[in-house]
Amino acid sequence: MKAAEFVLNRLRREDGRLLARYRDGEAAYLAYADDYAFLVWGLIELFEATHEPKWLQTAVELNEEMLRLFWDEEKGGLFFYGHDGEQLFTRPKEIYDGALPSGNSAAALNLHKLARYTFNAALAQKADEQLRAFAGSVERYPSGHALFLIALDFAVSAPAEIVIAGDPARPDTQEMLYEVQRAFLPQALTILHPAKSEKAAELAALVPWVQDKSPLGGRATAYVCENYACQSPVGDVEEPRELLGTAQAGEGESD
Repeated sequence: MKAAEFVLNRLRREDGRLLARYRDGEAAYLAYADDYAFLVWGLIELFEATHEPKWLQTAVELNEEMLRLFWDEEKGGLFFYGHDGEQLFTRPKEIYDGALPSGNSAAALNLHKLARYTFNAALAQKADEQLRAFAGSVERYPSGHALFLIALDFAVSAPAEIVIAGDPARPDTQEMLYEVQRAFLPQALTILHPAKSEKAAELAALVPWVQDKSPLGGRATAYVCENYACQSPVGDVEEPRELLGTAQAGEGESD
């Protein structure tokens, strides 16, 4: 969190534009597409780890600015430098995922996640355009586009949404959230909905599909959904464990 706060406080101009370098108290040079994509990626991960709506809100804002500055309206994909930067003979697009993945691959994953979180059809369309823009390159050399293929897998797999509604400070909420987080669910979006709090309203403004998810009988309640269609809510930690398929994984563990 300290790293994210540092970047957002020291490497962002008053107009919101990200900068690329900080040294001796001075921030300088316009950030590139990779800088935006990696920061948005990190903010999404930070939101998923802390469940603080402010990180998702900032990710949405920076993602919008990234599209405004770098998006190729003709062929799709992100140019390496923005339209407000120095205009060179060509505007390249990076797509190769080596030891460091490309900004375009990170952006592909970000776009699909943010589209699902915010239930934004326009953003979902942009996410699909991002995949199509580089489909030929990826098909010719799949092993050189590992993160892009992760984004593709996320896009084409059956979507899942898991909402844990309850007081974050209560043990039953923490236990239920732990059971979800310990499962390997790469296509699932997990949300902690702190019902009846200021953060609940803030979260619902960003993620509209959590609005009707509330604790039942004052206890932590899990809503396990596929493509926003939910199964019956459950208030026992064993039930979401079974729904998520983690009970079978734990059978081989010794006492």
